Amino acid sequence: MTGAHGLRRDLALLDALASPEAQQAGGLGVVRIARLAGREKSQVSRALRSLAEEGLVERDPDTLRYRLGWRLFSLAARTMEDRLVRAAEPVMHQLSADLEETSHLCVLREQGVLTILSVSGHSFRVHGWEGRGVSAQRTSAGRVLLSDSTPDELYVRFPSDADELPALWAKIQEARRAGFAAVDEEFEPGLAGVSAPVRDFRGRVVAALNISAPAARIRHRLTDAGRATARAARAVSEQLGWDATPPRPA
Repeated sequence: MTGAHGLRRDLALLDALASPEAQQAGGLGVVRIARLAGREKSQVSRALRSLAEEGLVERDPDTLRYRLGWRLFSLAARTMEDRLVRAAEPVMHQLSADLEETSHLCVLREQGVLTILSVSGHSFRVHGWEGRGVSAQRTSAGRVLLSDSTPDELYVRFPSDADELPALWAKIQEARRAGFAAVDEEFEPGLAGVSAPVRDFRGRVVAALNISAPAARIRHRLTDAGRATARAARAVSEQLGWDATPPRPA
């Protein structure tokens, strides 16, 4: 019981640091955290030091405010990716069966696109692309994964490709309007594909659902494949908590 009680008290501190107030202020001081948690300042200070040693919180050396730590975000990221794969795989099987093409689940890593899951149209997983990274700019998945970026963020991410970024920005906007991105031999000769965004509960793009195939086989149906992929991506997004319903006017 004592351990469970201590865990609940520590969770109350983490809840305080996850509050909108803490996020807006960039962290909270010990006194404010103690007030929010309803505990004595000395108890909270000791607990926060223990949490900091484990990487669950961190203290800004200048402001002395505490904020959520790197380890907590790392755990959350791994959990999110596992949930993403579990939500996407059955949808990808159906998409691949419908289109009779291989589907891929991709995420953004630095300047590239990483495939974390591939599924064929024959009810089994394909591992040829899993774990492989490719350049983001010339792939449909990359354009979808970058769709939350601003032009300034693109320049920061791709500082050596400044001359190509206006064209990339135009293609990202085109994908936003269509609901999917399509490429025809831009990434690799003889290869074409489409991608659509997978969103989390906040509406942020966290992955791309992709269909890739020989250009000669899919070129004439890229638009239809893009729409089907967009529907599948929305189904995955809904499982991650995204509500695609537009808000009603006030």
